[in-house]
Amino acid sequence: MLKIGVFGVGHLGKIHVKLLQNIEHYELVGFYDPNNFNAEKVSQELGVKRFTDFDELIAAIDVADIVTPTSTHFEVASRAIEARKHIFIEKPLASNMAEARQLVDKVAAKGVKAQVGHVERFNPAFLAVKNIELQPMFIETHRLAMFNPRGTDVSVVLDLMIHDIDVILSIVPSKVKAIHASGVSIVSTTPDIANARIEFENGCVANVTASRLSLKNMRKTRIFQPNAYVSIDFLEKKSEIVRISEAAEKGIGSFEINMGDERGKKYILFEKSDAPPVNSIQMELSLFAESILQNKREEVTIEDGYNAMEIAYRISDAIEERIAEL
Repeated sequence: MLKIGVFGVGHLGKIHVKLLQNIEHYELVGFYDPNNFNAEKVSQELGVKRFTDFDELIAAIDVADIVTPTSTHFEVASRAIEARKHIFIEKPLASNMAEARQLVDKVAAKGVKAQVGHVERFNPAFLAVKNIELQPMFIETHRLAMFNPRGTDVSVVLDLMIHDIDVILSIVPSKVKAIHASGVSIVSTTPDIANARIEFENGCVANVTASRLSLKNMRKTRIFQPNAYVSIDFLEKKSEIVRISEAAEKGIGSFEINMGDERGKKYILFEKSDAPPVNSIQMELSLFAESILQNKREEVTIEDGYNAMEIAYRISDAIEERIAEL
């Protein structure tokens, strides 16, 4: 049993507190949040002990669940790591690349486990297609959200697009070769709408769009690869696979196409992947506990979090360079 404490009980932190009360591997010791209004409300509603002394909570736990604003990630995580506590930390890993690099190094030096909260890795729609062989050559993503002031302390690239960056990096086994991007700031001081073209050394290209000023919410990824098309709807938690085959397959919807000449007939097969009924946040927290107890690799390592941040910053830099050219 791992003793865990939550740091930050805003919107997402409160969800973590609720879920941690029902995850078998954890004993929720309490939480720390300097915001009296949030803290008192959560303590009364959920019956969880509030710690007013940061170091007292650190001393009482094995795992620190860091759900504070991004600007405080480095300080909170550093203090936890120095005390040799395992950390689960929400994305983005830190406020800047220098801080992120230091956290990666601190984790390695202290020998603790660290997982970054890239929750879309545990989305049922994404889990449903992980059992097929993905060989993406073109990826298109749209992550659109209606405006919400929460999260505007960072650009849309670090707030929303980074989810898709992490997913893309997890399925493309190649290094990034080039990045082209553009973006617009409308209501914030940083870009609210952004588009990036990420080119990989193996020839794969990803076209990634994110907006936090949309009239509707959308979180879709389309993967194109030899003889197959994979559609993932992260919002609706549905996925579909369309394949081209030499023959029809029993139990799978299909229709026949005549290729003409000597190429004969082929079949387009439509398959809807069954999405496992899981709570993504609960799953990522549970698997982190297993990685600690069984001493195995974390599902989303701190290096994964760093790599996603690095690409996000390269996109942000490309946007700034493009704006400067105008």
